[in-house]
Amino acid sequence: MSRLADRFESLRAAGRTALVPYITAGDPHPDATVDFMHALVAAGADVLEVGVPFSDPMADGPVIQAACERALKHGTSLKQVLDMVAAFRVDDPDTPVVLMGYLNPIDALGLPAFAERAARAGVDGVLIVDMTAEEAPEVMPTLAAKSLDAVCLIAPTTGPSRIEKICAHAGGFIYYVSFKGVTGASSLDVSSLGEQIDRIRACSTLPVAVGFGVRTPANAADVARVADAVVVGSALVGRIAELGDDMAATTKALRDTLAAMRKAIDQQDSQSEEICRA
Repeated sequence: MSRLADRFESLRAAGRTALVPYITAGDPHPDATVDFMHALVAAGADVLEVGVPFSDPMADGPVIQAACERALKHGTSLKQVLDMVAAFRVDDPDTPVVLMGYLNPIDALGLPAFAERAARAGVDGVLIVDMTAEEAPEVMPTLAAKSLDAVCLIAPTTGPSRIEKICAHAGGFIYYVSFKGVTGASSLDVSSLGEQIDRIRACSTLPVAVGFGVRTPANAADVARVADAVVVGSALVGRIAELGDDMAATTKALRDTLAAMRKAIDQQDSQSEEICRA
């Protein structure tokens, strides 16, 4: 069983919702990333999502775009990101790590070489933002051969037939984009999330994670009512941008921000369990 499957199975058995923080590798400096990863796990992360910096991150809002720019100024490459994951694995063999990025850096390295190096580094899943369902059959077998789960995005505008097509290729978990827009938008409408997630669950038994727009502990708790996992990115990356190169202050801010979301999610999970028992 993969690390992702094992983690979600354990959480499901415990009645807990997964918390999946995102940071951009190399932001604000490559030397900080591994320490940030460990800090997020200590604060309650169940799965880590690590962004591969790219010059044209089309799905990302200004906060993460700026993070990519900062990382690229330091020359952060895909190879370096894989080295960061390998360094993280020295002290943490258990926490699943998903890389989020775009096809161009993978193509530049070569898909087979990327899959080989990613598996060797300890990567568990890959979310390729700009890979379409039509391109998936050309990519997925190479990833699967190295036991890398292909995490797929589904948007609110995705129709039923396309949801089925995407779910047929997906692995690890489904990432549902909570609204029409880019990461970090200021609004999150959770009222329709349950219905949208039910549409996905009708096509797949994979866990469903919800991201884009989760900015506060209250947002996280609301999403935890209906999803299997809560993804938080811009709220963390924004703290990195605010605190700059003060690594001690940044690390504390990341821990505190995520820990508050972890607490809110756990409280929501406890309330849901009590309702089920009543």
